[in-house]
Amino acid sequence: MGNALFYHLTRSPAESLLPQLIGKSLAAGWQVELRGTDPARMERLDLHLWQGDGFLPHGLAGGPHDSRQPVLLTVAGQGAANGPACLMALDGAEVAPAECQALTRTCIIFDGGDGAATARARDQWRALTGAGVAAEYWSEEGGRWERKR
Repeated sequence: MGNALFYHLTRSPAESLLPQLIGKSLAAGWQVELRGTDPARMERLDLHLWQGDGFLPHGLAGGPHDSRQPVLLTVAGQGAANGPACLMALDGAEVAPAECQALTRTCIIFDGGDGAATARARDQWRALTGAGVAAEYWSEEGGRWERKR
């Protein structure tokens, strides 16, 4: 049964955190689904991941080699053909409790400066923990990522 880690962005954008989380996931041997809600945003993230520091092999869902992608960028409802062990959800993308329980790890990344995003993350926390998913809350408000209790 997997767990959910909630990442509350207060100092940096998701584009700064994602390479770190993806790198750690790939080092653990996990396939990753990076799920968003807006196709245009996922296309921008695709470019960012190719142009950033280091090499993070990935692809946008809908290509001929989706099942072979270590990291597959999807839009909610698309499904991940790469058989991920880790799901990273952005922008309030839906994560079902049963889906979370079937994965090794789920990361929910939200912008603390956006009231609607914060409210959505709180709703997701209640839904997942209410279904028995173990969850952790991480914040960067102190300048580095810290697990809060």
